[in-house]
Amino acid sequence: MAFNLADLLEQVADAGPERPAMSCGDRHLTFAELDARANRLAHHLAGHGIGPGDHVALMIYNSTEYIEGMFAAFKLRAVPVNVNYRYVADELRYLLDDSDSRAIVFDSEFEPRLAAIADELPALHEYVRVGPRRPDGEPLDRAVVEYDAALAAASPARDFPTRSGDDRYIIYTGGTTGRPKGVVWRQEDVFFAACGGSGTDGVEVASEAEVVQKAAKSRLRVLPAAPLMHGTAHWLTWGTLLGGGSIVLSPDHHFDPVRIWELVARERANLLLIVGDAFARPLVEALPRLAPGTDVSCCRVVISGGAVLSPVVKAQLLAAMPTLLLIDGVGASETGGQGTLVSVAGGDAVSGLRFAATPDTTVLDDDLRPTPVGVVGKLARRGRVPLGYYKDPDKSAATFPVIDGVRWSVPGDHARLEADGSITLLGRGSASINTGGEKVYPDEVEAALKSHDAVFDAVVVGVPDERWGERVVALVALRPDAGLDVDALGDHLRLMVAGYKTPRAYVRVDEVLRSASGKPDYRWARAHAIDRLGLPFDG
Repeated sequence: MAFNLADLLEQVADAGPERPAMSCGDRHLTFAELDARANRLAHHLAGHGIGPGDHVALMIYNSTEYIEGMFAAFKLRAVPVNVNYRYVADELRYLLDDSDSRAIVFDSEFEPRLAAIADELPALHEYVRVGPRRPDGEPLDRAVVEYDAALAAASPARDFPTRSGDDRYIIYTGGTTGRPKGVVWRQEDVFFAACGGSGTDGVEVASEAEVVQKAAKSRLRVLPAAPLMHGTAHWLTWGTLLGGGSIVLSPDHHFDPVRIWELVARERANLLLIVGDAFARPLVEALPRLAPGTDVSCCRVVISGGAVLSPVVKAQLLAAMPTLLLIDGVGASETGGQGTLVSVAGGDAVSGLRFAATPDTTVLDDDLRPTPVGVVGKLARRGRVPLGYYKDPDKSAATFPVIDGVRWSVPGDHARLEADGSITLLGRGSASINTGGEKVYPDEVEAALKSHDAVFDAVVVGVPDERWGERVVALVALRPDAGLDVDALGDHLRLMVAGYKTPRAYVRVDEVLRSASGKPDYRWARAHAIDRLGLPFDG
């Protein structure tokens, strides 16, 4: 039996058409209304040449339009592509070109950025703007249709081609190199691996009818505080909707912890999705500032995905909300969910992440064989795993090896198998930096730094940060006649990479230490940065 995301959501909608599906600001949609709006958008896209296998980019803030855009693409057997709206022009050009996107749905705020690169993207021919064009900034020199006008002119009928569990789902992620890569899944596999198709015991639902039956019982109201452009928010949103629950979206374009709690109280959200300490710490500190009568006791579960919560922040949150169930979710765009660590008030908050793994998750050594208990290896998952990276067969072969006829996903996290069957996650094997749930890859930032005439060499590392987990620091060797301070490089970097990738501190060095092969010595760089910045060394 095939499990297709659009088919499943249509059946859930038909079984409970008047149930609340999602809300954002003043807009509240039932499942029937969500389905009809997605049908209209799908018909509009189809009328402009979008069909099976075509890629539809979504450059949108959290909104009902984001989910409608995904649903509409799936209805056509097309593939939605998540776009990080923080990207500057060069990063955006790369992603839209690499993904072969033929249509884009975008917030009006981003029109000038698209206008700057449209001539370099000949395959991208259909532009749908959410909201009226803003008077500031250069408009697109392309035919652009406004989102609501497109829906109003299109049919709400559900008359689309037969779909398959083999239809594609793509999530763009930083991967293990400096440029983002599209992880390609079969829809059936991502449903079971990440969108609610399997229980924590690994048992999969047996039929579409079982999905619909379970959905009828749901009372879940989920608020994803994380951006929908990230995989964790994708998966929780689709898992909630396919489970018959309701999604509550903040209309704000920036994270405001007080307003998040106010939205939790107003919409009676019972599950909150965050990304590590960067979200959790401000949320804890905001609780005493809430207006009298703001009741957030309805929130019974907080899930952190994309970044691990530190023990001290866990303890603070559980002390403030002692009935809370706090869950660290373990997984990656290349694996789906791999396990959870559950914390409750009165329990032990330990450093590191020792989690209960799914049955198909284990630790492999360098020869891709299971490690003995206590030996450090690479976290891996088999079974429902992606097909590979879009247009990158070499990297696909390395990350998704086939061993004795079994396909594995081994994206590079280091881990250790424990005697009780749990797994301790030790961290990424690569030099990637996780700052507030966002991945930053040194190669990309180093290349941007070295594009400045005054920079002779540079290396970028992550150092400990109480709020963000890690912050980005650059060690820079300037040319002898540079004539500027390293801190002045910030203005240059902000034109080259997204804001979260720019270093928060610059350390001038006489020389960047490298190995004989020319690779930077990241261990030296990190220790040197920590010492120069006066931070406690964590090994």
